Amino acid sequence: MIQSRSMLKKLWAPCAAVAVVGAVCALVLWAAHKNGGAVFASAAVSGEATNWGLSFQQEGQPPVGNATAEYLEQYGSLYRAPTEEKVLYVTFDAGFENGNTGAILDALQKHGAKATFFLVGNYFETQPDLVKRMVEEGHTVGNHTYSHPDMSAIADQVSFRNELEKNEKLYRDITGQEMKKLYRPPQGKFCESNLQMARGLGYRTVFWSLAYVDWYENDQPTHEEAFQKLLPRAHPGAVVLLHSTSRTNGEIMDELLTKWEEMGYTFGSLEALLLGAPQEGGQGDFRSLWQ
Repeated sequence: MIQSRSMLKKLWAPCAAVAVVGAVCALVLWAAHKNGGAVFASAAVSGEATNWGLSFQQEGQPPVGNATAEYLEQYGSLYRAPTEEKVLYVTFDAGFENGNTGAILDALQKHGAKATFFLVGNYFETQPDLVKRMVEEGHTVGNHTYSHPDMSAIADQVSFRNELEKNEKLYRDITGQEMKKLYRPPQGKFCESNLQMARGLGYRTVFWSLAYVDWYENDQPTHEEAFQKLLPRAHPGAVVLLHSTSRTNGEIMDELLTKWEEMGYTFGSLEALLLGAPQEGGQGDFRSLWQ
C-alpha cells in the first residue's frame, strides 16, 4: 500500500504540472482574445526578438497581431490601416525573380491597383528593368534590406543602417530617385530596438494583416487553396503580403483582384497612406497618427 501511494505521488506530480501549464496557456489565449492580442506584445515591448504573427478570430474582420496597433504606432509602424473602409493595401516581397512578376504587374495595371514591392539587394542588382517598370507604372518600391538577414539579431545601428542604405543607393542608381522610406523586416522578425532604429532613419516599418503560405517555389498552393485563404480573410484596411516569386500568384492575380472588387474592396497605396497626400476615391491620409 505504501509503495502504491508512493508511485501515485510520482505519477501525479508531472500530471499536475502539465495541468497547470495547460491552464496558464488557456488563460493567456483567453486574455489575448479579450484584450485584442495585447498580451502577445510583451515580448516585443521587453526588447526580445519576435516573429510577426496573426490570429484570425472572425471572417471578414481584422486579425489579432502579436503586437498591438497602439504599440506599433509609437514607432510609426503598422500592420493594417486604421479604417473601416473596404480598402486593401497590396504588397509583395521579392528576393529574386523567377518569371512571375510580369504577369502580376499586368494584372495590377489592368485593375488600376498600386502595390508596394519590398525588394532585397539581389533584386535591384539583377532586375533593374523590372524595378523601373514598377516605378513607371506607379507602384512603390520599399526596402526589404540588402541581404535579407534576421534584423532582430542586429543590435548596432551602423550595421542596421547599412542594410537599408545599400538598397537606397541601388534604387537611386536605377531610377534617379530617392527611395521611399517604407521598410519590411525579413521574415517579420523584429524587436523594439529595430523599430526604434528604423524610425530614427525615417522609415515606417510595415507588417501585414493578410497573407498565406505562397513562398515555397516547389510546393505551390492550388488556385482554390489561395482563394480559400485570401478571400474570407480580407478585411477593411488590410495590408496584404504576397510573394512575387509565387507561380500561383502570377496565375490568379487578375482573378483575385476581380473577386476582391466584387466583394466591394478598392485598392489603396501604402505610400499615400503613410507618406503622401490623401488618395483619390476617399482613402484617407493617416500620417498624423504616426507623427
